[in-house]
Amino acid sequence: MGAAGQGPSGPPEGDWLGTPFLSFRREGPIAVCTLDRPEARNAMTPAMYFGIRYAVGRVNEDPELAGLLITGTGDVFAPGGDMGGGGADDWITFGSALGMDVTPFDAVRTSVKPVVAAVNGLCQGGGLQIALCSDVAVVSDRATFRVPELFRGIADTYYSQMLARVIGPVRTRDLMFTGRTFGAQEALDWGMVARVVPHDDLLGAARDVLAQCCRTAPAARAVVKASLDSYIGLFDRIGMSTSLRAPEAVEGFRSFKERRSPDWVHPDLRVDGRL
Repeated sequence: MGAAGQGPSGPPEGDWLGTPFLSFRREGPIAVCTLDRPEARNAMTPAMYFGIRYAVGRVNEDPELAGLLITGTGDVFAPGGDMGGGGADDWITFGSALGMDVTPFDAVRTSVKPVVAAVNGLCQGGGLQIALCSDVAVVSDRATFRVPELFRGIADTYYSQMLARVIGPVRTRDLMFTGRTFGAQEALDWGMVARVVPHDDLLGAARDVLAQCCRTAPAARAVVKASLDSYIGLFDRIGMSTSLRAPEAVEGFRSFKERRSPDWVHPDLRVDGRL
């Protein structure tokens, strides 16, 4: 079980990230972690979340690697967690996984070595959080974004804390309370991403940005990163964890699977299909 795609799911060994839906490829001093689950539009299982977290640690401890690039396949970067379940690596229920230290956001945010997100397409939920927590997000001009957590009954205080610091409370309310889809240019104009490039140039541009980041002095960079991390601040982990076990989250999950509006939506405001 030494290479990606080999062996059963389980604790990672070497460059295997514990799931067939992630690859870890070395390109000289740069590691590329690719979400590769096209049959489910790259919806992330708990093992995929953990695998990204593990990839960050793998890069940080390997003296031959200088930085990590995270990207997706096809026209999807990451839509967030797989609320429908399933997948060959579905070794734990999604709800309980969110309450564990499995999600990779803090690992990406505090990585010693630079992490660049190459956002190749649809990016929402946990996928957008990965992009926000990366040191630099380089995005395709075809990319789209969304923050749908409140439609799922999840009080995502990580989003409310980070977005309010990055784009301000007024815009945060807009994105979180409406759950609307927005494009790459708006994300750039609002300061949510660093660069927008033509789709066909994305990986090359992201590699160049990562290489530039890796040339900066590590100790000095860490001081700057700690200062920025302090500015973003902490999120209400207890409140969010409580929300994940509350009736609204249960109904949010059930309505998503049943492709309908949750029962908290006024009958006159319900729509066909899931929100």
